[in-house]
Amino acid sequence: MYFSKKDLHFQLFENLQVTELGRLPYFQDHDRETFQMVLDSAEQIATQSLRPHLTDMDRNEPQLVDGKIHVHPAMGDIIRQFAEGGWINATFSYDEGGQQLPSVMHMAAGFIFQSANYSASVYPFLTTGAANLIRTFGSQTLKETFIPNMLSGKWQGTMALTEPDAGSSLADIRTTAHPTDRPGVYKIKGQKIYISCGDHDACENVIHLMLAKIPGAPLGVKGISLFVVPQKRVPSGEGNDVLTEGIYHKMGYKGAPIAHLMIGSQDGCEGYLVGEPHQGLAYMFQMMNEARIGVGMNAVAIGTAAYYASLDYAKERPQGRKLGEKDLSQPQVPIIKHADVKRMLLFQKAITEGALNLILYCSQLADIAHAGAGNDAEEAALLLDLLTPIAKSYPSEMCCLTTSAAVQVLGGAGYTRDFPVEQYYREARIHPIHEGTTGIHGMDLLGRKVLMKEGMALRLLSKAIVETIHSAEKQEKLRPFSQSLQRYLEKAGALTQHLVAKAPKDPEVFLADASLYLEYLGILVVAWRWLAMGITATESLERENGQSDFLYGKLAAMRYFYEYELVKMDGLGKRLSSLDQVTVEMRQEWF
Repeated sequence: MYFSKKDLHFQLFENLQVTELGRLPYFQDHDRETFQMVLDSAEQIATQSLRPHLTDMDRNEPQLVDGKIHVHPAMGDIIRQFAEGGWINATFSYDEGGQQLPSVMHMAAGFIFQSANYSASVYPFLTTGAANLIRTFGSQTLKETFIPNMLSGKWQGTMALTEPDAGSSLADIRTTAHPTDRPGVYKIKGQKIYISCGDHDACENVIHLMLAKIPGAPLGVKGISLFVVPQKRVPSGEGNDVLTEGIYHKMGYKGAPIAHLMIGSQDGCEGYLVGEPHQGLAYMFQMMNEARIGVGMNAVAIGTAAYYASLDYAKERPQGRKLGEKDLSQPQVPIIKHADVKRMLLFQKAITEGALNLILYCSQLADIAHAGAGNDAEEAALLLDLLTPIAKSYPSEMCCLTTSAAVQVLGGAGYTRDFPVEQYYREARIHPIHEGTTGIHGMDLLGRKVLMKEGMALRLLSKAIVETIHSAEKQEKLRPFSQSLQRYLEKAGALTQHLVAKAPKDPEVFLADASLYLEYLGILVVAWRWLAMGITATESLERENGQSDFLYGKLAAMRYFYEYELVKMDGLGKRLSSLDQVTVEMRQEWF
């Protein structure tokens, strides 16, 4: 078992009530039946095509041979299966050959794929993001030239941002794009590193969505443009002077190749401008913001798979006896009987299920922002903007800890390759780095999102949390949790005002602990989502006359989060309120 179908259905259909999206004209053809078909189809592909190759893809990682990256032989069939099933463009409109599937259901299906085999799931959804950029901002010629073969699975899509001297600092990219005598066609020259699926033999061509600067462009990010740069020219199929210089051998996530690309080293690389010059970063942020929510889901999926692996082991592994049991003639008990093991399992359950709910909620906001109208759509977009750095970073950081707990549950066995948790532990570590480091997202949250529109997004979040608190107060058993969340919400509001007051005085001091603020607000938000699930679970338990181990487990996980995780805001709040600025004042020479 690598995910819980019952929990996913509870979150989607009972707690988030995603079928309500069918009331929006864009999604009116979808209902519970179509959504169920999506989930069933995803599970079938995950179980039959992805899961069987999980270990083999990790042990037999891609190799660069004679300038070409060779990947697992199953990937060609897997990519085609995704293409034939319409997964790559499922969220596109009917006119564009898509299914107008809500993002929340596409994300839920992705969760199933990623839980089964994260590496294998990456290829098609990278193409989704790249094709979506061309679809949204590209000319009709670019759309007709590139999108059909990307959606068919013949061509891989990527986004190519990072360079040796420009990681998070995209203002410093050096890749250049020189105009030619053909409108919209440029000569591209530079190099890109850490490009996921940037070259492989499971497809016929790789289409890079690449950032570069046109000579004479404004300095910094305002001078970045976006280009389509195919590995092979279309339609001739001849090389486009995009060479694979190297492949990175990673600690995890090994089934998907990460390439180092040299572009235009023979002055023969052609790129095609997407949209207007100097608007590239704004365009790319569409893909990046979608990808950031996706990275959070990737982390949750891996954490979830690790949780269920450790849970299965804990149920079967006999070790010791209950404290106080002195009769050694009695059989040993399964380790799940021990309170400390239950603590580690509850930690995993509380984090992964709470974070999953947050990401599905964010995806639902994206659907409302896209297909809704008026004030509802505007508020959904604003709230999503605020929650995006949390939805990306909190699961990414915390699932490093939950997968570590999974290894700990197995003890020495967890540290061996005989069990999958050591692979999950390695694979989880990329997500605090992918699509912007935690530090970048902390500064984005505190330095931009909290302040935007004079704090409107934060007020919308507070309003939503208060509404949940008021609903919980109607249930006597939930009042202690609603009251606790109310107290921490008030503390968070006061602390945020205290921090924002520093902003104009000293930006460095203001943002020095932005990562801690991100963690602080992340705990509050996930506690809110747990209270929302607690309301649903309590109401469902009443309907079932108190006969449901699943619902009791839900409420126990909520209790755990409030007892063990929410209280961490106290320590973080104390640090964030402190006047001691040791990280700012520390000198390089003192290390």
